[in-house]
Amino acid sequence: MLRIITLNLNGIRSATKKGWLDWLATQDADIVCVQELKAQAGDLTEATRCPCGAMTGCFHYAEKKGYSGVGLYARRAPERVIEGINNPEFDAEGRYLRADWPGFSVISLYVPSGSSSPERQAAKFRFMEAFYPCLAALMEESRATGREFIICADWNIASTQQDLKNWKSNQKNSGFLPEERDWIARVKAELGWVDAYRTRYPTEEAAAYTWWSNRGQAWAKNVGWRIDYQLATPGMAATVCEAQVFKDVRFSDHAPLTIDYAWP
Repeated sequence: MLRIITLNLNGIRSATKKGWLDWLATQDADIVCVQELKAQAGDLTEATRCPCGAMTGCFHYAEKKGYSGVGLYARRAPERVIEGINNPEFDAEGRYLRADWPGFSVISLYVPSGSSSPERQAAKFRFMEAFYPCLAALMEESRATGREFIICADWNIASTQQDLKNWKSNQKNSGFLPEERDWIARVKAELGWVDAYRTRYPTEEAAAYTWWSNRGQAWAKNVGWRIDYQLATPGMAATVCEAQVFKDVRFSDHAPLTIDYAWP
């Protein structure tokens, strides 16, 4: 069994104060992917570098302080770690971290948000254009070598109407734009990536949300979005045996997504 958790922390120091490490210690996770560190190496404590006293941490920090950044923790240290996608604009923002083990790889990814300004939406579209060939190359590597991949990400895109509460009123908003949904649809239909959560719960709506706005009473009323998901190569996706979103305690504006794979 391989248990993989993904969570956008919205600041690793903030989430730690809210108890996410205490929760993690009870989860028996093999690999944990985190996004939006909002920290540099010097900001991490021993507990945030090596959670539970038993996990190896690796990170891709943003150059800008207090911004972006991704990380990955594992009980068994990876054989190889790759930072970035060879794109100076986005590698400077710390958005991609790949870790390899025999036969499979896990990637922690943070897709840019476009909600703050038209300029950031344009950057998001540039990232999508740059990252699509990377997704194609990973799938090609999988087919050529048999290596399985899991991409754990805050995609910042709700891919279908069932992935957010108020889809009708959000069709012109970042995260549910037609161009964004079409991109994710192509990633799945043309490249063959599989939404691991949906293999177990193909029609679930409210229980699948992973993000809630801090405005109004979105959390209290569960007016959420499902924008955090694990995309997997078909062979790995076929091994999914359970998936769940944890909502009992709020560590961030996102919730942790845990998926169990019957691997190897």
